[in-house]
Amino acid sequence: MLGSSTAFSGFSAADIDAERAFYADVLGVPVIEEMGALNLELAGGQRVFIYPKENNEPATFTVLNFEVPDVDKAVDELASRGVTFERYEGMDQDAKGVMRDNGPTIAWFKDPAGNILSLIESS
Repeated sequence: MLGSSTAFSGFSAADIDAERAFYADVLGVPVIEEMGALNLELAGGQRVFIYPKENNEPATFTVLNFEVPDVDKAVDELASRGVTFERYEGMDQDAKGVMRDNGPTIAWFKDPAGNILSLIESS
């Protein structure tokens, strides 16, 4: 029934201004603000909707994965822009926070609302 329908994902944030600045200025994602919410315009025509929620509680799982050709290069670039990469107990991550040996090469970080994002190396 919905196989031919377009779809998009969304998540919430308490401070839409901080989210806009982070996604647009730090990550370089085109952002359109509409009715107090944000649309992230991603490559390939995809989009993600970020809506305001005063008592926001961030997701405890990865809500958005950015595929990149070189995770190390992307981590270095974002770290130079002030992004802090997460370290998780029990995960085999290097000094930069990159996990290499248990699946695809990946590194996690959070947006200003605390939502978990990742850089994942495309094959």
